[in-house]
Amino acid sequence: MAERRFRAVVADDEAAARAAVITLLRDAPAVEVVGEAASGEDTVALVKRLRPDLLFLDVQMPGGDGFRVLEALGAEVPRGVVFVTAFDEHAVRAFEVHALDYVVKPFGRPRFDAAVARAVARLHAEEALSLRRTLEALVAGQRAPESGAGTLGGRPAQTPRPENLAVRVGSRTLLVPVADVEWIESDGDYARIHAGGRMHLVSARLQALEELLDPQRFLRVHRCVIVSLSRVGELQRDPDGGGTLVLRGGVRLRVARGRWEALERALALGG
Repeated sequence: MAERRFRAVVADDEAAARAAVITLLRDAPAVEVVGEAASGEDTVALVKRLRPDLLFLDVQMPGGDGFRVLEALGAEVPRGVVFVTAFDEHAVRAFEVHALDYVVKPFGRPRFDAAVARAVARLHAEEALSLRRTLEALVAGQRAPESGAGTLGGRPAQTPRPENLAVRVGSRTLLVPVADVEWIESDGDYARIHAGGRMHLVSARLQALEELLDPQRFLRVHRCVIVSLSRVGELQRDPDGGGTLVLRGGVRLRVARGRWEALERALALGG
């Protein structure tokens, strides 16, 4: 299995400084740089759009310093913030806003690599804790009461399905109603949940979401796509056996040849 990679944005008003950080991050297998910014305003806009896991942030930048950037982001601050700056007097304040590290320029590779390793370890630890809590909740939901309730005809009752999906946005966790989910697409180690006219990027593989959702309501129609059956408005079959489905909102999605019959059966059962 490929190693988990955390998405990072690098923000510094000096192009050479951004390039140095990006170059060092290329040797960090657990980090993928997805964007860079040269001002406070650009950093805020980029982070809100890309929702990275990590933000390597300079203190002094035009259009708002690093602390103002974090204030503007509010609950959308990435889970990991590493300050990379030439001003060592701001270190105490940086840790007060829960930065993972504070690297002072000029720095060598060992110091920077240590900061990256610390940040990655922290993110892995957070995800492990979140996964443990999720599994504990699932186990609790599957456990039958001692009285014997929760069984039907001597067989275990069906595992309860969640009514909401938890979406991490900065320091907040949003609860997205499953009933609002229209479709979900894979993006490597992530998934994009389309619900209520919005898109939410979550740290979960498509297979994990498929196992979590009710198969009577959702179907994987392609290796990269899950759809809500109640949202399907039209089917268009191709001569080669594959085809396209059109959601009621107008979104067109490809259906794999091997999933077409399953889709027709699911829609017939749903009707």
